[in-house]
Amino acid sequence: MAFVLKACSAIMALEEGQQVHARILRSGFTLNPYVQSSLANAGVGIEPDEVSLVGVISACAMAGALDIGKWIHAYINKRKIDIDLELNTALVNMYAKCGCIEKAKEIFDEMPVKDSKAWSSMIVGLAIHGLAEDALEVFSRMEEAKAKPNHVTFIGILSACARGGLVSEGKRHWSRMLELGIEPSMEHYGCMVDLLCRGGLVDEAYNFALSTPSPNPWEKMSHVRKKMKEKGIKAVPGCTSIEIDGFLHEFVMGDWSHPEAEEIKRTLKDVSVRIHSTGYEPCVSSVLHNVDDEEKENSVSEHSERLAIAYGLLKTKAPAAIRIVKNLTVCWDCHEVTKIISKVYNREIIVRDRVRFHKFVNGTCSCRDYW
Repeated sequence: MAFVLKACSAIMALEEGQQVHARILRSGFTLNPYVQSSLANAGVGIEPDEVSLVGVISACAMAGALDIGKWIHAYINKRKIDIDLELNTALVNMYAKCGCIEKAKEIFDEMPVKDSKAWSSMIVGLAIHGLAEDALEVFSRMEEAKAKPNHVTFIGILSACARGGLVSEGKRHWSRMLELGIEPSMEHYGCMVDLLCRGGLVDEAYNFALSTPSPNPWEKMSHVRKKMKEKGIKAVPGCTSIEIDGFLHEFVMGDWSHPEAEEIKRTLKDVSVRIHSTGYEPCVSSVLHNVDDEEKENSVSEHSERLAIAYGLLKTKAPAAIRIVKNLTVCWDCHEVTKIISKVYNREIIVRDRVRFHKFVNGTCSCRDYW
C-alpha cells in the first residue's frame, strides 16, 4: 500500500492517492508512519523532479510493478518532463526487470547519449531474460562506441554466457575483464563457477572456486551458518508477488491470510483438475519423505508462485499476461505446472525469479528448461 502511495506522491496524483487511502481504510489496514508520510506527500503538490522520478521508477523495477511503472512513464510524457540520461536508464532498467524487454530495447535504442551505466543496464536486462546472444551483441556495440565497461557490465555478460551455455565466450570475456584492469568480485567468480558447472566442467568449477581471493570462503560460510543457527535465524521463506490494478499482493507458501483466500483455494482446485487431466504427475522429491504422497502433493501445490498464479487467473482475463515475481529460484515442479497452466488456460505467464525471467506460452518456457 505504501508503495502505491509513494508513487502517487512522486507524480502529485492526489485523486489517485485519495482513492488508495479510502481502499486502505475499507480493508481495515492500520496506517503506519511510512504510509501516513506517503499520503501526506501526495497532497503537498510539489512538482516532482528527475531525482524523485528515478527513485520511484527504480522501486517499480525492484518490485516488478509494471502497471505503476507505465503509469509514471505516461505521466512523464504527459507533463513533457525532460528525460535525461539517468531517467532514461531507469526506464530501461524498469521495463527490463518488469518483463518488457522489447520496450526496454526500444527506449535504449532511442537514447541519444549512453554512458556505461546505460549500456550495463541493457546488458543485464538481456541477460536475465536469457538473451545471451543479444547481450553479447550490445556489448560489442558498447566497445565500438568507446564506452568503458565496468564491473556491472561483466556481471551481465558472464551471467548471460552462463544462462546461454556459452562456455568459451564466458572464458573469453573473463580474460577481457582482466585485461581492462577490472578486479573480479565474488559476483564475478560466482558467475564463472555457474558457467563452468552448467557446461559440465565441475572439476574446473571447483578449482576455480578455490582460487577466489577470499580467505577460506567455505570455512567462512560454515561459520556463518553456525552463527545463524545459534541465533535462530532461518532461511528467507519463498514469497511471490503479483500486481493487480496497481496493488502488489504477496503470497507465502501455505499462508491463507489473503482476504480472497477462499476464492484462491477454489481456483487452485480448478487448476489441479485441469493439469491432472493432461497426465501431470507431481515431482515431490524435494518434500520430506516421512509424509504420504497426497500430503507431498498438497505441499508443492501451495508454493507461493502457485498461489500468485491462481490469483492472477482469478483476477484477470485472457489475453492479459500474468506477471509474478519470486524472491527465490522457481522449483522444478512449479516450472512444469506453469507450463501446463499456460497451455490449458491459454495464458501467457511471465515469472521473474532470483535467477532470470521465464516466459511461459502454450506449454513451453523461454528458458528451454535450462535455468
